[in-house]
Amino acid sequence: MASPLKGRMWCLALLLAVVGVFCGPQTSPAHADDKFTCADVKGPARDYCQDKPGEHAEKDPGACKLLDGLARKLCEDRSKGVPGPPEDRGGDGLTNGASDHVKDLAEWLIRKTTNLIAPGESWAPEKASDGVFAPFLWLGQHLALAIFTCVVVVCGLSAWQGTPRLRQMGFSTGWTLVAVVGMASVPGAVVAFNKAVSQAFTAAFSSNESSLFGAITKDLESGADAGNPLAILIIISALCVALGFAALVFMTRQPGILVFVCVSPLVLASLARGGDAEAVQKWGQRLLGLMFAPMALLLVAPFVKIVQGSLVMDAVLLTAADALMLRMIFHGVPYLGPRLARAARSMVESRTTYPLARAAVRVGAPNFHEQENSPRGPRLVTTPGRAMAQDSDVLFAAYGARPRPRPGRLTTASAIGQINADSERSARLMAARRQARATNTNQPPAGPRPASGGRGPAAAPSPRPAPSSPRSPAPRSPRSNGPRSNGPTTP
Repeated sequence: MASPLKGRMWCLALLLAVVGVFCGPQTSPAHADDKFTCADVKGPARDYCQDKPGEHAEKDPGACKLLDGLARKLCEDRSKGVPGPPEDRGGDGLTNGASDHVKDLAEWLIRKTTNLIAPGESWAPEKASDGVFAPFLWLGQHLALAIFTCVVVVCGLSAWQGTPRLRQMGFSTGWTLVAVVGMASVPGAVVAFNKAVSQAFTAAFSSNESSLFGAITKDLESGADAGNPLAILIIISALCVALGFAALVFMTRQPGILVFVCVSPLVLASLARGGDAEAVQKWGQRLLGLMFAPMALLLVAPFVKIVQGSLVMDAVLLTAADALMLRMIFHGVPYLGPRLARAARSMVESRTTYPLARAAVRVGAPNFHEQENSPRGPRLVTTPGRAMAQDSDVLFAAYGARPRPRPGRLTTASAIGQINADSERSARLMAARRQARATNTNQPPAGPRPASGGRGPAAAPSPRPAPSSPRSPAPRSPRSNGPRSNGPTTP
């Protein structure tokens, strides 16, 4: 019983060995035999072996996509003419790999900055039928028609005036049609302008080596300090700061464009009254100022060629661009621009003590004083006596008399109420004036000025002795004792 079992075990072991030989990993002929040639391979592998580096990719450019991992990397490298695995190549060590990552980071920052400053797509609606724009369009059209109807009714009731009313009705009819047509065309025009600004900005800042971002990309590869870690750190830091300011530009510019596009029907409806375009001009200035604000960065374009070749100088120029971005928020964003720029300046100054950064934000957001509306207080009502006096002055003027105007003043109770209402503001202003006066009083007097010859301070003049008694007036001449006459005197 033992011998048949032992024979069966030997047969099973032999069978497993044969299966392992045929199914196990095979050693590559190229590594098994140093004299291996492509003639030893048959089929499609022979054709691939006989191809030179780069030829197989030209025949089948999508062949490497069928592989994964390291095999795909080797296939792509062979198609580019780079033989051998990555660890066998010269110059592709840890340092160059880190340099590639830094370049990729810089390119990503440049791309994101460009897309944030002047994106090709805006938040504004592209068509008049958009859900955000449609309610404003409906309201603006009906408002224009209501104004036109009122003008027609007024002109009809005063038709006896003849040509002036007829001319006014014609103006109102024409401008109403212009307003209704313009309301529907605003979204398309804004989208076209935004794409034009985006393309112009991209061409001016990242199209070629003569632009700012193009010069930075080239200097990262072949600049004089391309291998200097400190220079690379400075330019990456500058790009990160520029990305932050670009994000601020995006968050102030895009909502502003959206708001001005949405209120455009309400503004254009004002034309229906007869062509008064003052409100439309203000609206157009605000909207175009927002859309063309990125073009302010063209001021740094002439200096790109001067600083090209140095990453540190590129960082300085990029800092100037950051100051310009803050400045265009200050001037270009309506209503809220100065406060947003001042908030950005305060944030930068509270988080860094670097003098260049502080100087840049001070240039971008200068000091300013705000002017506000005076508070809307109680109405000003005349007393009965003043009202009667004003009416009597009008009556006397009708008869040809010239009454003397009497300026009005608040009554005692009203003046006390106004003082109480402004007491807090008045107290703060008085405290500020007192503090400024005390500061000026406590300042030390200026030192003695040096002499003109430069030999030191001049000697102070000796003080005059104080008079023991008050001076007596000078004696007058006998002629001056009498009264003065207005005419000339004769001797």
